[in-house]
Amino acid sequence: MKRQLISFAAFLCVLLPVTAQKKGYMHPEVQIAFVKKQIEQKQEPLSMACRQLIATADSVLSIPHHALEDFSVPGYYQNPEGHQRNSKSLQTDAFNAYCCALAYRLSGEKKYGGKACELMNVWAKVNKKYSDFDGTLVMSYSGNAMVMAAQLMSESDLWGKADHDLFDQWLVNVYRKACNEIRSRSNNWADWGRFGSTLCAVYFDDRDELNENIRLIKSDLFHKIAPDGSMPEETRREGNGIWYTYFSLAPMTAACWLIYNATGENLFVLENNGVSIKSAIDYMLYHNQHPDEWKWFRNPRTGPKNRWPGNLLEAMSGIYQDAQYVDFVKPNRPFMYPEHHFAWSFPTLMPLSLTGYQ
Repeated sequence: MKRQLISFAAFLCVLLPVTAQKKGYMHPEVQIAFVKKQIEQKQEPLSMACRQLIATADSVLSIPHHALEDFSVPGYYQNPEGHQRNSKSLQTDAFNAYCCALAYRLSGEKKYGGKACELMNVWAKVNKKYSDFDGTLVMSYSGNAMVMAAQLMSESDLWGKADHDLFDQWLVNVYRKACNEIRSRSNNWADWGRFGSTLCAVYFDDRDELNENIRLIKSDLFHKIAPDGSMPEETRREGNGIWYTYFSLAPMTAACWLIYNATGENLFVLENNGVSIKSAIDYMLYHNQHPDEWKWFRNPRTGPKNRWPGNLLEAMSGIYQDAQYVDFVKPNRPFMYPEHHFAWSFPTLMPLSLTGYQ
């Protein structure tokens, strides 16, 4: 784990460029530097996306925390009201922490960094466990924004060591525990568990955990994705099949982005007889545009143009350089996804690249 006794080698790392130390994070330093330069030059659509971020961060500064000692989330289909009420406690605070941490890193305004630390600190102090049918899953797919906030704030002097250490304990005892409990499942639960576990692995520089998540992703990728590009574990969800396909691909692609940053291994291009992550994204996009051709259920739910699957496609446009992705998202930029889950919350503002940032 981090911040144990500092070895001479660790001391030397302090002298290295920050980009060499943070390459495995969701927002590596080279990406942050690129975005800041684009904003300074008033380049669109990043400049507009930054204004959106700052306005959102300003709006949450006075919102109190909603931390729960027991993050108890009943199953949605059994108790939708209780599920949504308790889920929202973590979802609101995690997004607000992530939003403010990113606003701090891009603007340098301490008020944003202070709010991010406040929210991380209170969850670390108050929350001791998760429970009920969906507690593990919702902790995994909502708490990930807390980890991304921690990555962004990890070197800031605004975050005291005692609070920082307590947050790390929460990650180990609550958040990572939840993620690892579900990362071997067969459906989207596994994808959220693997993404969350990978976030923790790069945060703690835990190579063994990182390698295990890489192994798990490779072990069932071509079982999750059928030869036609559909995802059988998700298409079976009746009218919500397109949504659940997106809900599986969002954390899967986010984990691949983390792994690429941390190791250089490009899982985005894994292919077996034409089956790949991209073939699943293409299948989802086509049927979101042509729901009448969705053979799994009549009149399936499709995504609003300014939310999902646009946020995923915006992120993946930087990976695959596919014109059809750009055509889909361009009229609705900038994308911000502030609710429920947080794999791709700011994809317009924080573009992805496998070829470097110029």
